[in-house]
Amino acid sequence: MAASSVAPQRIIIPVVNPRTAKDLVRIGLGLLGEGGSLVAASIVEIADGTPLSEGAVRARQARRLLQGILEFVPDGSDTRTTVRIGRRASESIVELASEEQADLVLFGWRGPSRERRDSSSAVFSPTIDEVVRSAQCNIAVVKQRGLGVPGRVVVPVRGGPHAALALRFADLIGKAYEARVDVINVVPFNLSPPVRAQAQEALAAFVRARASERSRPKLVEGADVVEVILREAAEADLVVLGATATYDVDASAGTIFGLLPERIAQQAHSTVMVVKTSVAPTRDEFDARAREAGTLEAAEIAVKSRTSVAARVDRWFAESSFHHVEFADLRRLVSLKERRGVTISAVLPTLNEAATIGPIVRAARRELMEAVPLVDELLVIDSDSSDDTVAIAETEGARVVRHPQVLPSLGSYRGKGEALWKSLHETHGDLIAWSDTDIRDWHPRFLYGPLGPLLAEPRIGYVKAFYQRPIVEGGVLKEGAGGRVTELVARPLINLFYPELSGYVQPLSGEYAGRRSHLESIPFFTGYAVEIGHLIDLCARLGLEGLGQVDLDVRVHRNQDLEGLSKMSFVILQAAMKRLEQRHGSSLFADLGLTMKLPRSSPGRLSLEVIDLIDAERPPMVTIPDYLAAHPRRAS
Repeated sequence: MAASSVAPQRIIIPVVNPRTAKDLVRIGLGLLGEGGSLVAASIVEIADGTPLSEGAVRARQARRLLQGILEFVPDGSDTRTTVRIGRRASESIVELASEEQADLVLFGWRGPSRERRDSSSAVFSPTIDEVVRSAQCNIAVVKQRGLGVPGRVVVPVRGGPHAALALRFADLIGKAYEARVDVINVVPFNLSPPVRAQAQEALAAFVRARASERSRPKLVEGADVVEVILREAAEADLVVLGATATYDVDASAGTIFGLLPERIAQQAHSTVMVVKTSVAPTRDEFDARAREAGTLEAAEIAVKSRTSVAARVDRWFAESSFHHVEFADLRRLVSLKERRGVTISAVLPTLNEAATIGPIVRAARRELMEAVPLVDELLVIDSDSSDDTVAIAETEGARVVRHPQVLPSLGSYRGKGEALWKSLHETHGDLIAWSDTDIRDWHPRFLYGPLGPLLAEPRIGYVKAFYQRPIVEGGVLKEGAGGRVTELVARPLINLFYPELSGYVQPLSGEYAGRRSHLESIPFFTGYAVEIGHLIDLCARLGLEGLGQVDLDVRVHRNQDLEGLSKMSFVILQAAMKRLEQRHGSSLFADLGLTMKLPRSSPGRLSLEVIDLIDAERPPMVTIPDYLAAHPRRAS
């Protein structure tokens, strides 16, 4: 049997200490099948009674620690990191394994704890114990003693499915690192020649059926199996053993992996890996085991909790709220970009931004294109500015396109959303980042901040920025005065009708990034409603887990007057109601307003101005023939 045919395709490594994770990652990469992926996960446990959202800062710290893991991962391997928030580490690991459809969970083991020494239990740890009982994938536990690149691997076998898995894993590692693999079977002294020959042939047949020619069978004589294995281990870099127990044996006797493997792991001076094949119990069996362990009620409560919208949002807020400082190492971002094999487009929408566009383009080109090759193309998409915006942007080196001139056969609408929609046609990057251009204190983080989570976590397809929003009134900077439409309109609206989005700090922010494959597949509102439309439509497409947000600290921008904010609010409400009707497949509002009436009152004059306010809606760009012709890869 070819070893590659049984190589795991999806491996999860729960990381407790990133500084000691190198050996685990080395083993994981050695086992990984061609085209497979490895996820290094840090689990942040939050005590019962404390909101999961309180784990946001700890999650941020955990992500920073995990960054070091990617530094020693060879180019070309699909390795990523993730942080999970939960009440119990075991539940989070089992859930992650299910989501990733993992073939293997690979644990590191520090050895028996002080509590273990005082108990009769001989399981590796409570967390590993619970994962073994619940996860429907293979489990491996590694007692680390500084592996390095293995030169000799020893596999003690006595038959059975766990031994077969140990042999296959050892063979994969041997192949990956060109190591010698000795498959040993311990037999008594003074066997008769016929019996010895029979044992030798049985071992050789066992190896032939499950490994490559690299793995060599070897009979070893001895009276004490543990002593023999420890003697062989002394001359090996890695020992791989199969578990020796099943669920049918009393767990109090320490039989999750078996007493023999644990003794070897504790006493050997080389690195030891113990493996256990997946066990897929029936529901009745699982429930019976959970009741015996006293965990069924807690598990059922946890499942119900995870499925409620409030709990999902609480957890999402902690796991998917990033900070731009996590991505300030731009060279690391470039490395992630190259590892993912993606290109990046940065888009700056403008309308009469002559006062600010020059420094923005200059900084974006200097920091994100010239200093490091993070951004592949920089586009200014202009909405027919009447000032010097276009000339200034071109002088600073940006490519500038006026959006009414893009796809002219389809006509043109006024509005930022129209410009963003047409920028899809004019760019080619796999990832697209947009940033407003009325920002007085613009910094490259306004682009790399939203891009960071997309590069670091493939599960995320769209990221919005949030920040403190002081505004300038009468030349005075007023803290906390920005975001009035968000707080008075968008946030109440979202909490009432779209509670799954209620964890967004700034749902209407103008800085965001996404994967082209998603952005080209959703409709775009052409005006103020484009941001709320993105969130609603992408949440429906990706699920909450596919979205993220990133803290950019502070953003100082030009603010609108109250009448302008009122018009913006009207259009946002209108778009949200439209999506609500589409969600329920019926007309919920008999006469959804398309005009806004603005009373005008002054001495000697009283009137009512009626303004047509409706955001037109562009179809998904991938449905436009001209777009497919310009982007032939998208049509395939």
